[in-house]
Amino acid sequence: MGSGRRLRKLAVNDDTAGEAVVYLWSVRHRHRTDGPCAEVLSLTREGTTATVRLVFRGGEGRFVPDGLLPSGAVALGQGTALNLHEPGVVRAFADAAGRRGLLHGPAELDGWALFPEVAARRAADG
Repeated sequence: MGSGRRLRKLAVNDDTAGEAVVYLWSVRHRHRTDGPCAEVLSLTREGTTATVRLVFRGGEGRFVPDGLLPSGAVALGQGTALNLHEPGVVRAFADAAGRRGLLHGPAELDGWALFPEVAARRAADG
């Protein structure tokens, strides 16, 4: 089993320049004393220090690993779940964030705002 703390690489096409852009990415679990736990997907464009963090806070109808779900899992109450450790899922989040112009960080964003689009894309891809 590999280290959950390592940085992984993801190459995506940059629609503006037509060339591949490489992002370093990782998934972390964040504990809080003043609120729910969260899963955090971090994307850093290679060669920069600007990191975009997509934060998935647990809450009513929003589930993150807290003893029931495995590491990296985020789910909505109606049964839709995604695994943030899967490169295809990360690619879908990077694509969705890129289409909205959100990858120019640094920023900490609500990952749930992108969840429906990514879940629909993953379901369509089979």
